[in-house]
Amino acid sequence: MEAVAEIETRMQRARHSFDDLKAEMARIIVGHEGLIEQVFIALVCGGHCLLEGVPGLGKTLMVRSLGEILSLSFSRIQFTPDLMPADITGTNVLTDDPSGRKIFEFQRGPVFAHIVLADEINRATPKTQSALLEAMQEQSVTVGGKVHRLENPFMVLATQNPIEMEGTYPLPEAQVDRFFFKLLLQYPTRDELARIADFTTAGPPVALHEVLDAADILQMRQWVRDVPLADLVKDYAVRLLLSTHPQREPGKEAAPLAQKFVLYGSSPRGLQSVILAAKARALLAGRPNVSFEDIRQMLPPSLRHRLILNLEADAEGIGAEKILSEVVERVPEVP
Repeated sequence: MEAVAEIETRMQRARHSFDDLKAEMARIIVGHEGLIEQVFIALVCGGHCLLEGVPGLGKTLMVRSLGEILSLSFSRIQFTPDLMPADITGTNVLTDDPSGRKIFEFQRGPVFAHIVLADEINRATPKTQSALLEAMQEQSVTVGGKVHRLENPFMVLATQNPIEMEGTYPLPEAQVDRFFFKLLLQYPTRDELARIADFTTAGPPVALHEVLDAADILQMRQWVRDVPLADLVKDYAVRLLLSTHPQREPGKEAAPLAQKFVLYGSSPRGLQSVILAAKARALLAGRPNVSFEDIRQMLPPSLRHRLILNLEADAEGIGAEKILSEVVERVPEVP
């Protein structure tokens, strides 16, 4: 009985905390409710997000507001072709100690924050991109042979502009695969644009209130992993993942669009992302276990950047979204 009571308490706390966070974000961010939920899910799962959208949709404001509500430190890095790895990680600087001797002291870079916004990550050279992605994977940076641990929780939200691709260095597939989610920012509706105008042109900025802190986030990460997952639901997630692989026999595992337009399907990291995100979605909704619907909802953000499409897909305008939609339609919940 104590275990059941503890699980119910966890669910209630998680749901109420998330409701409070959404209420605070709604005081300053117009729309993007689904996006805010997915970013928070990635945070409590210990993952990173790749955001794709045109400039001016409120990415920086959303990330900074999230850090303020969660009492987490925030930094923003504008990626440019001349940005060097040391500009991100930090470097050793020659200084004087109290006795007057010359010593090297490590000056931390902007990556030493809880939430890091990497703006237009594809504008930096691969060498600089790798410095950030190493920090994402290892949660540490090495300078002068010494390892410096990053703050925990640590999350990177990297943005890409889908319009201006000239003079950019697209992220290699192996590096894109390390992002937990790829999220697409939608343009606001007519009503949302009117509300944005009211929020930003009338009255002083809204003061946000703290809802959670770093310790709460780390606690929720453990709760997410403790959410039960039935074997039948896990098998459903596995079959969805296998359906993105064109190497499967037609009519058995692979979806027809995957057979025709996909070079390589999702990696096992995609399955990990789907399951963890589904567990987090169930927890934040106050449900005691993962449902089939949780798996379906978390499939697009987890896999859309993990499908490598062929030239025929580009020529015919077929994207990952359409392929994943067919996968969901064709794969039954129970085999």
